Amino acid sequence: MQKTSARLLSLLSLLQARRDWPGALLAERLDISPRTVRRDVDRLRELGYPIVAFKGPDGGYRLDAGTELPPLLFDDEQAVALAVALRIATTTGAGIEEAAARALTTVRQVMPARLRRRIDTFEVTAVARPTTRPNPQVDSGVLMTLGAAVHAREVLRFDYALTSPPEAGAGKGKGGRGSDNGNRNDEGCALPPPRRVQPHHIVTWSGRWYLVAWDLDREDWRTFRADRITPRTPTGPRFTPRELPGGVDVSAFVAGRFHGSDNSDDWPCRGEVILDLPAADVSRYSRDGLVEELGPDRCRLFLGSWSWPGLAATIGGFDADIEVVGPAELRDAFAHLARRYAKAATNTPATPPPTRAGERPDAAGSEAGPGSEAPGSEAGSGQDAGHRHLG
Repeated sequence: MQKTSARLLSLLSLLQARRDWPGALLAERLDISPRTVRRDVDRLRELGYPIVAFKGPDGGYRLDAGTELPPLLFDDEQAVALAVALRIATTTGAGIEEAAARALTTVRQVMPARLRRRIDTFEVTAVARPTTRPNPQVDSGVLMTLGAAVHAREVLRFDYALTSPPEAGAGKGKGGRGSDNGNRNDEGCALPPPRRVQPHHIVTWSGRWYLVAWDLDREDWRTFRADRITPRTPTGPRFTPRELPGGVDVSAFVAGRFHGSDNSDDWPCRGEVILDLPAADVSRYSRDGLVEELGPDRCRLFLGSWSWPGLAATIGGFDADIEVVGPAELRDAFAHLARRYAKAATNTPATPPPTRAGERPDAAGSEAGPGSEAPGSEAGSGQDAGHRHLG
């Protein structure tokens, strides 16, 4: 039989693995008597673990939630996974960077020496996706407030800013909640009325947090950026959850909104072209496109976007000869952009294009090639194209 301390750790590990454990099954797993199980449960209770007993034919024990967090037991893989998750928490945009760093220090201090060495040798730098507009941080209190409303299925009221605040959490009360002190800002200007929604899901997409909700005033689904939300108190009545359009899950719904479609996570506009460029160069900047090599300096590209002009502009950014395979809508979009660009060229003063420091004037204009980010690719990627659906 195991020593008492080792047996207690084994019992605690089992109680954490599932919700309910029949007493007889615990005794069998630990190779002890039911009486010893009862004594060991009492010892764990004395140490602060909230273990409750339940009755019935298979009566047993359950590790319940307590008012304080008792010591937890992790196996080696769980401890390493927790440390890795805390290291990359800086890219979540949830405003928990400092708390994650403190938690990592705490976890590391109680790790056995063999695990500390594994964690210390795993140095990782979390790098966010490069963007011209850094992803704003969200007040963690706001996320908790939104999550509570989603869980309780209560109508939520909030002020929604047209632009993100300069600092997440600025001007908010504790927990990110606003107050009903009139629809006026600090300068006395009128503010839009608060939004009333039935919150359904909190999602994260490309480093930003969103609330998927049914807007009661507009009677339609909306996707709100969490960094622009200031919740109001109190919350409203409870509601019955609605089914998302098309019966899709929330991931497909949000992907469809960013792709410009309500019921599909695919792009509403997809086209096929042939480019006079090596496939390796095109695939580097085609994002979710499909590239097929046709020769040393020729390839076929299948790409999607939220609109036909947006797709044509993205493809045009590769700065190469283009052969449109189809469909006809893509060919018409190229013609439309050609007329627009020709008009812009005639209206532009005859001045040399701007150059960067140390660059020859005749080298300007070459940045649209495959060696750089293709113009229009942000709209084509869905990063911002779906924002016309947001709020």
